[in-house]
Amino acid sequence: MTEQSFPAMSGSLVEPQPVTAPKFWRRTAPVLTAAALVAGLFGGVTGAVVASSDAPAASSSVAARTIANTSTPDWSAVAAQVLPSVVQVNVGNGLGSGVVLSADGRILTNNHVVASAGGQVTVKFTDGREVPATVVSTDPTSDLAVLQASGVSGLTPVKWADSGSVEVGDAVMAIGSPSGLQGTVTTGIVSALDRKVTVPGETRRSQPVSYQAIQTDASINPGNSGGALVNAAGELVGINSAIYSPAASSGEAGSVGIGFAIPSNTAKQIVDRLS
Repeated sequence: MTEQSFPAMSGSLVEPQPVTAPKFWRRTAPVLTAAALVAGLFGGVTGAVVASSDAPAASSSVAARTIANTSTPDWSAVAAQVLPSVVQVNVGNGLGSGVVLSADGRILTNNHVVASAGGQVTVKFTDGREVPATVVSTDPTSDLAVLQASGVSGLTPVKWADSGSVEVGDAVMAIGSPSGLQGTVTTGIVSALDRKVTVPGETRRSQPVSYQAIQTDASINPGNSGGALVNAAGELVGINSAIYSPAASSGEAGSVGIGFAIPSNTAKQIVDRLS
């Protein structure tokens, strides 16, 4: 697959041309940035590379799926089901999100959320409790990390979905703490599959992170990193991890309806290895 990049421009996509991407671009370039609210992150990340594979073949059961998808999901029921399984991850003067893996406090989040934690991490649950957490293990190459919340029990683990069964057009909900607004839910559809995403490192010395992502138009903003992307059954299909946004003069990034999530099958493999 030939890697491609977005050239410098002012807010609109153009046909990407094959180039050798520099690590850092001018601030006028569109930004693909990790969707975490971490002090200094957006000032340092000023460019990105996005490359995409060919779209997967259309399903042979299009007619059947069209009929099935005519009903509107009960998003209030989905939110009620999944919100207890999504936490806010506080790291110093920054924050992100995470999903509950076990009743005794195992939490999955993005590595970039806790990469500069310095050992000071807390997680906040939807019932208002906030407890210390430790970083159990990390995998920078997949941008995932596992935490352990202290002194908790009886939590509601997230339900896993088979991300291999996800199709373009499927309804999804993103849940997390954008800009610290814990328990925020947004809805949309799966916009594309197997989108090759490369996010630059947080510093010039950091290595870029690449993965095949689920693309969604559900609104994802800084602070959503590590949160849940779930299907209409309330099952985890991805870990929200990055957004595309035209760079603002301040360097801050915001949603323009192009967000990316690490597929649940990929995340599950990494969790099994890290736990």
